[in-house]
Amino acid sequence: MALPLSPPVLPQLARSASELPEGEEWRYEPKWDGFRTVVFRDGDDVRLQSRNGKPMNRYFPEVVEQVLESKAQRLVLDGELIVVVDGVQEFDLLSQRIHPAKSRVEMLAGEYPAAFVAFDLLAEGDSQLLELPYTERRVRLEKVVSNPIELTPMTADAQAAAEWLTGRSEGVVAKRADAPYEPGERKGMAKIKRVRTADCVVQAFRFGKEPNTVGSLILGLYDGDDLRVVGHTSSFRAKQKRELLELLAPYRTHEQGAGEASRWKSDEELVWEGLRPELVVEINFDHITGDRIRHGAKFVRWREDKKPHECTIDQLRC
Repeated sequence: MALPLSPPVLPQLARSASELPEGEEWRYEPKWDGFRTVVFRDGDDVRLQSRNGKPMNRYFPEVVEQVLESKAQRLVLDGELIVVVDGVQEFDLLSQRIHPAKSRVEMLAGEYPAAFVAFDLLAEGDSQLLELPYTERRVRLEKVVSNPIELTPMTADAQAAAEWLTGRSEGVVAKRADAPYEPGERKGMAKIKRVRTADCVVQAFRFGKEPNTVGSLILGLYDGDDLRVVGHTSSFRAKQKRELLELLAPYRTHEQGAGEASRWKSDEELVWEGLRPELVVEINFDHITGDRIRHGAKFVRWREDKKPHECTIDQLRC
């Protein structure tokens, strides 16, 4: 490749924020739930690079073809690989593509093809553009992106951007209009995740590391008559972890099992004990994978007023 930037180029990152920053100095884009990817194209040579600088071509051959179909011949793009099914971004289907078997990758590429959404232009032709302010890079990006590559929406209106914190959206990325592109740095950008709420049945629990404490509650939702595990919450203070064991005592079934093996947790930490499905909690969460909450959910409150069978799995898609 004879581009002004060569792989790896680490993407610029965003700091987490709880609210949208406002002011004329900010621009807003929707947050995507996929794989951050830097695309290098020099004529017929295309390279997809992961956030950590790893090559991705073998896992997403259809995206390589999409880049080759676009008009621009020499450029470096920053963006996101996504898989969308029925209007929902499916991170789980994307993760399944990281597989050693070429046949499986090709099968999944045919069934659930990925798409590349571009949101920054780092180089064009013989010019690298990192020092330019975001607004100038955006103008140039809009001129070079063409089908089948997608261009992420952008607005200067914070009120309009707030719509990306509702519905099926994943959140907002706010970027300073005058900011240069700083690879690997958390500067000039903020990400505001869409926080969702659900009422879940407490299906089981795990003991904590300290004696006579609860480490986490295992959460379930009803899919018809079936109660399915959808995640866990462990966001309790030390005092709450001690009190929880007494609160759960009347509901303990003493049935035990173990979760899937994990490189981060010991076998003891994975052991769970069942509970009668009678307790309901309200939780906050951000991302889902398939029909599971991808990260630990945040405990909000107990819902004594809610019947367990009212806790249905469709809450994950609201």
